[in-house]
Amino acid sequence: MNHTNQWLHLMVYGFLLLLFGFLSAFAMVIRLVEASFLLGFVSYSASLVGLILGLFGAFSYVQRGR
Repeated sequence: MNHTNQWLHLMVYGFLLLLFGFLSAFAMVIRLVEASFLLGFVSYSASLVGLILGLFGAFSYVQRGR
């Protein structure tokens, strides 16, 4: 992976994980899929990891500019 665009990859992967976490939780709320402990846990974990990756990518971008 090219280090100059590593922050962009992290932000994109973080956004995709956040989107998956939101959509899976939303699908459980509107009863599109059956809610289960495992799906709730995966949805929460994807959102948390996506947030962390996105923030780390944003921090890397800011630090690169200094």
